[in-house]
Amino acid sequence: MFDVNDPSYLARCAQLAMVLEVSASPKPGNVDRDHDYPDTTFEHFLASAIGAYPVLELAARSQSGVGALIHASARESLQWQRGGNTHFGAFVLLIPLLMAAGSDTPVSTIVENTTASDAAQFYRAFSIANVRVDSVAEIDLEDPDSIDRILEEDIKLFDLMKLSADHDLIANEWVCGFERTFQCAEMIAENADRMSINDAIVFTFLQMLAETPDTFIRTKFGKEKSIEISKHALEILTGNRDLDAIKSRIHEFDRRLIHERINPGSTADIIIGGLFVALVRGLVV
Repeated sequence: MFDVNDPSYLARCAQLAMVLEVSASPKPGNVDRDHDYPDTTFEHFLASAIGAYPVLELAARSQSGVGALIHASARESLQWQRGGNTHFGAFVLLIPLLMAAGSDTPVSTIVENTTASDAAQFYRAFSIANVRVDSVAEIDLEDPDSIDRILEEDIKLFDLMKLSADHDLIANEWVCGFERTFQCAEMIAENADRMSINDAIVFTFLQMLAETPDTFIRTKFGKEKSIEISKHALEILTGNRDLDAIKSRIHEFDRRLIHERINPGSTADIIIGGLFVALVRGLVV
């Protein structure tokens, strides 16, 4: 049996969550074992997940601040692969979840206690991860002077997340106590009781996408497109709990999104967070 408080065990749960997510197929629009994007491949995601281990373990030991650990994980990821931003959103979820699990502290407490220094480190991570985001009127994510303002006005990272929570899934998780992440963990565990782990991840991915429009899609293609994609996922799922019965429709949906370069990346990040929680709770692959 594993020691669920062991930082090494928790870090490996985070790694396994990232590997399982990218391996699951078909997840419409995502890089997976069956297809790549021109600049970002399946192997890039694997390399990122493996390379980030030292930072993930540090997070489980709470040996730095949230912002510094997010920055370090983004930097470590990029040192191991040339595919660009593979896991930034996932790290924003995983770092506080790891810190919470390793210290037996509620994750809401971890994020609410972040500082202006955490916020500054978080902003610095954008410059290396090349993350596509919607800036908010109060703070321009692409303005280097924003870091000075954050420190001068003592703006906490949690406060920055509140500014984006109405239009960003990951920020919303921070503000709402990781509600979707924990819901996702329960759905994965429930689905894994009646199907393979691959199919459980794919089915849960579609459930989460159908429930909430993906903000990565919204940022790149607009709100209407993100809603349309969620409606399509819901149409595929309606009346079906057997993945085999709808796999042909999932593959068709997948081909369309890949062709249009529409990637539900925020939903994939939630899946990684949910898998981590499910694994820590005892899910066995």
